Amino acid sequence: MKISIIIPTYNEEKQIKSLIDNLKILEGDFEVIFSDGGSTDDTLSIIGNDYTVIHSKKGRANQMNFGSEYATGDILFFLHCDSTLEKDALTKIIDKINDGYSVGCFKLRFDSRNIWMKVCAYFSNLRVKLRCIAFGDQGIFIKKEVFYDIGMFPDIPIMEDYQLSIYLKEKYKICQVNSKITTSSRRFLDTGIFKTMWKMQKLQRMFRNGEDINLISKMYRDIR
Repeated sequence: MKISIIIPTYNEEKQIKSLIDNLKILEGDFEVIFSDGGSTDDTLSIIGNDYTVIHSKKGRANQMNFGSEYATGDILFFLHCDSTLEKDALTKIIDKINDGYSVGCFKLRFDSRNIWMKVCAYFSNLRVKLRCIAFGDQGIFIKKEVFYDIGMFPDIPIMEDYQLSIYLKEKYKICQVNSKITTSSRRFLDTGIFKTMWKMQKLQRMFRNGEDINLISKMYRDIR
């Protein structure tokens, strides 16, 4: 089975190099598709010609959906630019698919040794086990036919990963790979760990309550 890694980008010049270096060590049969939302910095020149780059309307959900249309793999793996994987991560995805799962994610780890960031990662991973809700920073993978069957990511400006999980949990069990995905803790450290955690929980609660998605998106941008 082949994996299509789909990476949405927009002005990622400060972190794209680390991701590209990480992609080079991955094992398995895979392709990489960068779906760019109109970067105006050096993102595209840093990516270079080694990977497929497509140009999409800005918006993470739209960019990932558009990227899926170019995918030739059996499994779609949506990866954020500020995340890195262990070298056997893709092999472990295949193992889970062979075990009968159709969708899953990785165990989250932040790139900070701060104890509260470890607590935050712990509860993110627990959320997957207890509620079958996976967020994009955990690296969501899904069989291509299942992705299209549920209608892809919803066309909303934020919480597309949350809503996708809600769709999926009605028919599928979201598994968690026994491998770590490391993501940036910059937003938490810059804005304040507790302040950011509190605001993120507030935004999730607002989304569950059906409040205005554009307001939620604006509030999220304010803490980035």
